[in-house]
Amino acid sequence: MKKTLGLVAALLLVGGFAFAEEATLIDFTYLDADTVTSQDSNEPQQNGRTIMDFSISAGATFTGEQKKLMKTSLALPEWEIVLNSSAKNVASLADSKVIAAPVKTTSEQPFAGKNVMGVRIIFPTWNSNANAKIIPPFDIPAYEPVGSIDSNGNRVPASEGEDTSAYNTASNPSYEATLFEGGYGVVKNVGTVKSIAVTTMGMNYPHGLYVHLVDNDGIERRYFMGYLGFDGWKTLTWNNPQYIAEIRNREIRVYPIYPRGTPFIKFAGFEITRDAAHIGGDFIGYFKDVKIIYDKALLESDRDIADEDLWQIITKKEKARQSAEMEKFGNKQVNRYLEKSKLAAEDSFTPSLNQGVDGTAPDAK
Repeated sequence: MKKTLGLVAALLLVGGFAFAEEATLIDFTYLDADTVTSQDSNEPQQNGRTIMDFSISAGATFTGEQKKLMKTSLALPEWEIVLNSSAKNVASLADSKVIAAPVKTTSEQPFAGKNVMGVRIIFPTWNSNANAKIIPPFDIPAYEPVGSIDSNGNRVPASEGEDTSAYNTASNPSYEATLFEGGYGVVKNVGTVKSIAVTTMGMNYPHGLYVHLVDNDGIERRYFMGYLGFDGWKTLTWNNPQYIAEIRNREIRVYPIYPRGTPFIKFAGFEITRDAAHIGGDFIGYFKDVKIIYDKALLESDRDIADEDLWQIITKKEKARQSAEMEKFGNKQVNRYLEKSKLAAEDSFTPSLNQGVDGTAPDAK
């Protein structure tokens, strides 16, 4: 049975060189709405691979039918725009949104005919520094197990011994068969991040673009990718200025082999910044994916004793983290469901006067 050998900075010492891995952190072409979860509509509302059921956090006061509606996913229309205080106004809160933007089939790009993330943000038109975050509808879980989706949008966990390699839809050498790996927001076994790349379409906006990542300690960091003042598709790259490629110059620390959880990073969103000196109003942007190049955090080795089978330390830790993630996620989504249920459903008033043939009130006699 394969176990892990812990080394800081993820060093693969082969011939004196350190080899970094490339992985797709998130690919927005995978996030199409393809699953029907509401009986009131035949149109798909959620992304089947990433559906999360937050009814487990709902109280006993909810009916079974209400709990069936308590599902959400990483489907693109579910993503949110969070504006800072300088950018908040009625128009920007109402009209800033994320959609699935289809790429023309005649495009020369390899993702022609697929949907990418389309973003509209309304910044202030007056001189004001402003920013907006594009975040997923929930904090992407790092330990959610894989499983298929039935006709009702419920996840069926993978059976023991089932081959889960089919769930890995993206190039990801560290894929470990959890739900959001393989291009859905999580990459495991990440040591030092060497580079980050974002494939985006610029439309000559002078705004800045940041990528937000969260590590296994819950620390969120942002990385400046560059400015969007160009036209057409482009790959913006951040290179780690503190990355040391020469092994001899690295400080290597050896940790106990077992137990040690697998370090990971997950996608926390984009951030668009608008300088006060630049044009305000509408911002339109499109994003295809986010990739990383990184050193492995842990090496794999064959050991004579299956430590985890004996002690179950890592399994218990991961189950505890998973439960904490689901509880936090569920409470937030239940509160949103309650708020949505209180929205006014009427678009117009019930008339107090008799209506004429043409829909207007008859003249008083």
